[in-house]
Amino acid sequence: MTLLFGYSIKNAFARKLTATLTLGGIALVVFVFCAVLMLQLGLRETLVDTGTDGNAMVVRKAATTEISSILFRQASDVVATDPAVARDDQGRPLVAGELLVLISLPKKRTGTEANVTIRGLDDRSLDLRPNVELVDGRWPTFGTSEIVVGEKIAGSFVGAQLGESLRFARRDWTIVGVFSGNGTGLESEIWGDGNQFGQAFQRLIYSSVLFRMTADADFTAMQNRLEGDPRLEVDVYREKEYWRQQSSSFTGFISVLGGVISVVFSLGAIVGAMITMYGSVANRTREIGTLRALGFKRGAILSAFLVESLTIAVVGGLLGVLAANGLQFLEVQTTNFDTFAEVAFTFAISPGIVIAALIFAVVMGFVGGFLPAWQASRLKIITALRGR
Repeated sequence: MTLLFGYSIKNAFARKLTATLTLGGIALVVFVFCAVLMLQLGLRETLVDTGTDGNAMVVRKAATTEISSILFRQASDVVATDPAVARDDQGRPLVAGELLVLISLPKKRTGTEANVTIRGLDDRSLDLRPNVELVDGRWPTFGTSEIVVGEKIAGSFVGAQLGESLRFARRDWTIVGVFSGNGTGLESEIWGDGNQFGQAFQRLIYSSVLFRMTADADFTAMQNRLEGDPRLEVDVYREKEYWRQQSSSFTGFISVLGGVISVVFSLGAIVGAMITMYGSVANRTREIGTLRALGFKRGAILSAFLVESLTIAVVGGLLGVLAANGLQFLEVQTTNFDTFAEVAFTFAISPGIVIAALIFAVVMGFVGGFLPAWQASRLKIITALRGR
């Protein structure tokens, strides 16, 4: 049996043209399959990692995003009195009320305009985001028209470089710093003084209230207290859970579209594998007859041809995964369906994606090779030796 399998692997690429075409088709399908999963993972990691463990968010009840949420400013004071809210060394509650507004800015590459998120900060906002660090310039001075931009904004939009000015809300805003969010969605935002933004946009409200929970806080109990407070009318989320929900619509769309494309392409790859294997059977009928005459059972012939088909599939799958791995160096900029704001992220790969892609390739090889292998195993010895 080992000898027969070695013979099958050797013959997998004997028909170079058809085998190469089949291998290329499987590699292409696996590449698309991987790309879809990597796109989903990259967006999910970018947004979920935007949140910080131990933080919670308050938004208006039934508001699906911060953009659509409106909170009176006293909401921050109400939240600050909850016993689950952590305090700093001076006993001040770690609570920040923030304002979110969308503006349009022209892109460097195309000149077309895209929505960009403006986040108005409270004086405790930076304390609540340990994953953010300044990479150039300085933080803005509160009470002035100074702003800082995320790295993705600085690299993608006109006039968003350090030292330049952006004009929106009938005012000029000077860029005094560039910050990094360690690859999170925060890098696609512009930050400044929330009070200054509120006055400029005539929105003297908060979009959300962000706060740090104590180490022993019971999230469910705290959530019930705040959501049941008649002064608030809010929904409360763990910050990471909130950002996970922000990726749901877009990742769902990618799943459906990518699934349809993968299925259509995989059908073509399966047909290609089937044609290759039928051709292999047709050209080797005498060999099959000889093997049967030497005592090899039908099951051994079936297994041998399946191994041949699976060999092509696995090699194609590995090539597809290798090609998809290069996508990690690409940056994608798109509009988040939930917030309608531009977000930049990269493709991300994981061991789970690699395993899923190889399993997908094996399934295509098995389905495409089974019928030809079955036909080979059912050939009668005399008929096969005559080359029919």
